[in-house]
Amino acid sequence: MPTPSFETLLYDVTDGIATITLNRPEKMNAFTTQMRDDMIAAFDATDADDAVRVVIVTGAGRAFCAGADLSAGGKTFDYANRAEASREETRVGDVYRDGGGLVTLRIFRSLKPVIGAINGAAVGVGMTMQLPMDIRMASTGARFGFVFARRGITPEAASTWFLTKLVGMQAALEWCFTGRVFDAAEAHRERLVRSLHAPEDLMPAARALAREIADNTAPVSVAMTRQMLWRMASAADPMMAHRIDSRAIQSRGQSADVREGVAAFLDKRAPMFPNKVSTDMPSFYPWWDELPFE
Repeated sequence: MPTPSFETLLYDVTDGIATITLNRPEKMNAFTTQMRDDMIAAFDATDADDAVRVVIVTGAGRAFCAGADLSAGGKTFDYANRAEASREETRVGDVYRDGGGLVTLRIFRSLKPVIGAINGAAVGVGMTMQLPMDIRMASTGARFGFVFARRGITPEAASTWFLTKLVGMQAALEWCFTGRVFDAAEAHRERLVRSLHAPEDLMPAARALAREIADNTAPVSVAMTRQMLWRMASAADPMMAHRIDSRAIQSRGQSADVREGVAAFLDKRAPMFPNKVSTDMPSFYPWWDELPFE
């Protein structure tokens, strides 16, 4: 399919790996309304393209994303008085939807695994947009910060749902209460990021992990697994997981993918999974819109 182009992003698909690069390096990739729209469209593109097996998100230049673009000064977070406030999709009644949240919810719905390659400063929305990414790998020179209280606002981008699931309540509260910027070693120690890498090794390491996923796993199985794990993270009872698991294993157990996966294992060869995310997701997907389990 044609490669899309974006005003604030670079987008590349090579050998099954889509790389989305935040591309406002002169502004440290500060987040704007256009970047919000571009990121949502980029994840629409990765979901629609069966050639994409894994998505990597990184930043151009010395920053990952330095947070919201503050060029509007004190009006930056006054959504009701911004030009785009009249757009229907940005509000529900008299509540204007948080732009960072629109991005994180779109990443959360991704059918492809998402790896964050955090190459530099990541504060504010530059931090919170990472939280629905499945794996975060960081440069040793990266810096992180939940700086909202220091700007007079509160955490956004649904981070109050994601953050405690990743690092627990104590670290989440300390970072959000103080608003301080902390280094990559602390992020790694508190399990916010999976691993630390020399700056020149970060993207090769992210691509190597993406390659392992792309070369060895069934796309539909990975798409289902991603949603099953995230959606079950807050389930009230393991019976909910059992209901989903039972439907998923029955559906996948009847698929061409499982026949290929078993045959490849027995033949000691690489698998060539035939099912596609665009056409072969189970009939009960997405189950969270309507729960037909009782």
